[in-house]
Amino acid sequence: MQSEAILTSPLQAHVVQAISASGGWIGFDRFMQMALYEPGLGYYANTSPKFGALPASGSDFITAPELSPLFGQTLAVQVAEALAATGSDEVWEFGAGSGALAAQLLEALGDRVHHYHIVDVSGTLRTRQQARLESWGTRVQWHGTLPPAINGVVVGNEVLDAMPVQLLARVGGTWHERGVALHGNALAWADRPTDLRPPFDIEGEHDVVTEIHPQARAFVTTLAERLLAGKGGAAFLIDYGFPEAEYYHPQRISGTLVCHQAHQVDDNPLINIGHKDITAHVDFTGIALAAQDAGLTVLGYTSQGRFLLNCGIASLMEASSLPERANAMKVLAEHEMGELFKIIGLATGEGWAACGFAVGDRSHRL
Repeated sequence: MQSEAILTSPLQAHVVQAISASGGWIGFDRFMQMALYEPGLGYYANTSPKFGALPASGSDFITAPELSPLFGQTLAVQVAEALAATGSDEVWEFGAGSGALAAQLLEALGDRVHHYHIVDVSGTLRTRQQARLESWGTRVQWHGTLPPAINGVVVGNEVLDAMPVQLLARVGGTWHERGVALHGNALAWADRPTDLRPPFDIEGEHDVVTEIHPQARAFVTTLAERLLAGKGGAAFLIDYGFPEAEYYHPQRISGTLVCHQAHQVDDNPLINIGHKDITAHVDFTGIALAAQDAGLTVLGYTSQGRFLLNCGIASLMEASSLPERANAMKVLAEHEMGELFKIIGLATGEGWAACGFAVGDRSHRL
């Protein structure tokens, strides 16, 4: 049993209060929601740096747009094609982080984008984004919630992985939902029998811990509803993850849940609450099914590296300096981010042959 020895911070006090009010146990999804998004206290709601290349900056991790501006410039090729295909001039970005990707897309797309909308629940990150994107003036607009209808092209880089997940544990052949309880003066894991199951049968009777993603699927369903309520659009979601058969492989016995702090990875979300990121890989089969069930078309699904090559990153690298090419290789190479990260494209209507999936489309594996 892994637990936290001391419960002293305001966020920890909120968690303890929630556990007590719920009869001594809360599901992990509720704990994760509080740890990441509790107003003013959660990881994405507080003022810690989060994004950066080195731990000395106080940051915890780095994303592709911070690694290389060529990431956003290349993604802009696909976004431009999607804008033309959908007859739109608006881009919507979810979870814009430091604002790096927004700046890259705005610069690369130029006059093809009349309005760039950012949907972000973090007030502190919104302040940083506003400072970084100030030169684009009123072309950039911020939203705390989704509007009734969305027209345009949606992008989301590392958004789905930060959505709260439910934990399931098969112990001694019986499925439980794993949650958080109090053990004396500490937080501790606690299991309850459940009728919940993974969407893909995990062969064998061995003990397994894994995740299910109802919030991510609900997000995609809502996004589809908003796109279909508008004049048409598309979405490109980028994250680390797998199709179901890989996600729920019998050998993946510990799931994918991890934490990031000071550029180090650990597997205990019950310590340093609010001071580190908590994340799980994405079940891309679930995302595709949720989108299709809601009326969207899957344009394609492939690795980040293949997508960037399809969109022309190689030619951009040829025109770049050696240090710029070295950083671009980190978002492109298979042993770096190129294979771990995947991209799924969605669209209203029948869709089109999107350039990012021209070679190496893996939709058949979903």
